[in-house]
Amino acid sequence: MINREWHLLSRPVGWPKPEDFALVETPVPTPGEGQVLVRNEYLSVDPYMRGRMSAAKSYAAPFELDKVMQGGAVGEVVASNAEGIAVGDHVLHFFGWREYAAVDAKNAVKVDPQAAPLSTYLGVLGMTGLTAYAGLLRTASLKEGDVVFVSGAAGAVGSQVGQIAKLKGASRVIGSAGSAEKVRLLTEEYGFDAAFNYKDGPVSEQLRAAAPDGIDVYFDNVGGEHLEAAIGSLNQGGRIAVCGMISVYNNTEPAPGPRNLARLIQTRGRIEGFLVGDHYDLQPQFVQEVGPWVASGAVKYRETVVEGIENNLEAFLGVLRGDNTGKMIVKL
Repeated sequence: MINREWHLLSRPVGWPKPEDFALVETPVPTPGEGQVLVRNEYLSVDPYMRGRMSAAKSYAAPFELDKVMQGGAVGEVVASNAEGIAVGDHVLHFFGWREYAAVDAKNAVKVDPQAAPLSTYLGVLGMTGLTAYAGLLRTASLKEGDVVFVSGAAGAVGSQVGQIAKLKGASRVIGSAGSAEKVRLLTEEYGFDAAFNYKDGPVSEQLRAAAPDGIDVYFDNVGGEHLEAAIGSLNQGGRIAVCGMISVYNNTEPAPGPRNLARLIQTRGRIEGFLVGDHYDLQPQFVQEVGPWVASGAVKYRETVVEGIENNLEAFLGVLRGDNTGKMIVKL
């Protein structure tokens, strides 16, 4: 049996190129003691993976050259040498970018395909959803009545941030996105009070028009011009949670910082970065609260599904371009 998996051949400079990667055929692995063999059914591709393709020191170890990459995946157990996980069970794990994975049972989490579609465990009920939940409620300390601004709002994380903010009592939720279609999605399906296309004009001007009385919380997925605009509209005591800065991930030179940081003195504002891995203690609370919202339709979600392991790289590049609406998923 043949296993196909994506290897990183060279570290991208600027935008990743196809020649930086290779789809390699290897034997299907045999699970060792305490391991299970998983036939992956859905793979996740996410913006943070771009950072792991660089050798620069970061919060996660770089992908190794000439070896298979990693990412979230969910699939069916087809062989087991571990207690507590049987053939036929479905598990969530972190050995994506491949068709088959031998996974230590301690690193596999059983999921129920009857309770929710398997793909949701990579998105709305998985790490993506927990990122939105922890960043908004813990890092940004959302309070009832807050005015909330979300960049990258039609993406997997941003769309949940806006909806959770509304359910938690935000007085107004504003989102930015990169197309007219995504702007309509934010207001008509996800319940944002206002949204704008950042390509239509200066973000600062569009944000002031959407939030004339300022903002209390900014959830940052983009960085750059969006972050500067948010600082400019921040109310006294405002909080900024920095989740990602996709606008600068492929820069070959350091991006200039916001030019208006001095406003934080006037507003007593706070900027704080966060990683979802520091907030896994919230996972039970997250599932208990958000799970029923998803089941009832109170929290809606979209997925952009790309078929086939051979298209895994193109799906990842699509995330960097903003091609996806909601969570980008590769279906094997």
